[in-house]
Amino acid sequence: MDVFEAMLGRRSVGKLGGEVAADVLLRLVEVAVRAPNHRLTRPWRFTILRGEARERLGAAWAQIARRETSLEGDLREAMVQREAQKPLRAPAILVVSARTDVDPVVAEEDYAATSAAVQNVLLGAHALGLGAIWRTGAMARRGEINAVLGLDPCDRIVAFVYIGIPTVLPPPAPAPQIDAVVRVLA
Repeated sequence: MDVFEAMLGRRSVGKLGGEVAADVLLRLVEVAVRAPNHRLTRPWRFTILRGEARERLGAAWAQIARRETSLEGDLREAMVQREAQKPLRAPAILVVSARTDVDPVVAEEDYAATSAAVQNVLLGAHALGLGAIWRTGAMARRGEINAVLGLDPCDRIVAFVYIGIPTVLPPPAPAPQIDAVVRVLA
């Protein structure tokens, strides 16, 4: 698959199953770290979650949800259970985080570089015939989750990339209308 085919055909896939070999996940990290990075700070960190590690993450999400929700009774328990199950939606999760810098300009550039690394993971997964979806949400901004994942407190989670074998293929993306987003200055 050439790079244009990968970029034009990649879609987020939320229904994932099967297994993803460890060497495949490492290959995705290998392409991730090829992302452009101003100042060569290499701010990205990659945490691979498989098996019971996903259950531990789900338990942490459920604990936070239980503590913070205003729901009560059956609604509360159903919501807490949904949170616990979220990390089990794929056989592997690649948590991509960025080291933060005290200089706000460097921190912004590092976040952008890490986002580019996530895009490389998504394109690489697609090129290998895998499905993937980039998720964030409130849990990405919780220090408790950093602790569960063994991340530094100042690390910023950029993505939970769910990776697996697609069980349902999304429809092709509609052709983008680039006229609305392009200006040409001469």
